[in-house]
Amino acid sequence: MIDSKSLSYLLWWAVHALASIASYGQEIAEPRVYWNRLTKIQSPRAILADYPEFFEPIIEQSHFLAPAIVEDPEADLDVRAWRFSYNARGIIEMPNHLKASDTAIIMVHPWAIDDQWGWKTPQPNGVADFCTPEKNALAAKHTREVIQPFIQRLRGRVSMVMYSLPGSPDAIRTKVYRSFSKTPTQQERLEGTSQLREKLAAFDYHGQPLPSKLQLGSGHPVGDYFRQFPGLDASDRFNGAGFWALPIPVSTSIQVEPEDVVIYDDQGYGPLRDFLKQNSIRHVLLVGYATDMCYCRTTAGYENLSKDFNVFLVADASLATFPSNTSPRFAVNASISYAALNQLITQVSWVQNRSSSKEPR
Repeated sequence: MIDSKSLSYLLWWAVHALASIASYGQEIAEPRVYWNRLTKIQSPRAILADYPEFFEPIIEQSHFLAPAIVEDPEADLDVRAWRFSYNARGIIEMPNHLKASDTAIIMVHPWAIDDQWGWKTPQPNGVADFCTPEKNALAAKHTREVIQPFIQRLRGRVSMVMYSLPGSPDAIRTKVYRSFSKTPTQQERLEGTSQLREKLAAFDYHGQPLPSKLQLGSGHPVGDYFRQFPGLDASDRFNGAGFWALPIPVSTSIQVEPEDVVIYDDQGYGPLRDFLKQNSIRHVLLVGYATDMCYCRTTAGYENLSKDFNVFLVADASLATFPSNTSPRFAVNASISYAALNQLITQVSWVQNRSSSKEPR
């Protein structure tokens, strides 16, 4: 039995302990003062110059060094980053120090087009992903040579690796990949893989040929022309009915591990945000495709993630669409340059484990 005096003391202690915890939570949530001191960098070097086949380097006259924005107490991941400011009239670079266990790598839309899974660009005129088999092959090469090594280097250090795909969590892909609510068994993965290959192989990847005759009015023939023959038509007309209902897998240029998580676009941003927070994720290293479209505006795009997380765009681990060109170099440069107005940009060589990090300047 606890006497009334002892009980009163225990209640007093519990109330004060809870008050102390609440006070501590308020203290750690207090904003810190950030001294926005910009120091001119003399003779700045080009940024994003490591992969000239895929990315035209960023060259700007004025570069400044600023203090770190992210300073985790137990940081073990160094991420130098930059942004552009018209008002500062130049690029602002800063070191950042992240706790890897609070960090996720998210790859946007690694579509398995024209690879070993069997999901193919429809012929003779269908479009998917980067819209031609030749451009899709170049994107797969970029995945193998840039993104896959980057993920593997950080795997085991960051908290998780994730991939976003179109559609909903269907009965087949949730057997193949871990999702927010399910981790499939090895037997389920084998069954799902077999079912996925069979479903993709059974589809007829053919659509209609280009139109041979158009109806143009005398008043607005240019508008009539493009309405009937637009520059990009991914509808049933050219792709075939049911093409976009197929379960799109993760590209075979990526080595997906059983603990990796697939994000399904149709679930929306809310479930993704909640899943990341439940897993104590605060920082996101964002890679994937396409810089000018899905990478910014889909469920796992930076326009959503930046609302709640510290997002770093790993610019040379992304490609923009590149119509009218054989190379994505200038397109991805332009997309990242614009994103840098309101996003932090990094690159593969600027993300380093603390034990092996070397200041890039």
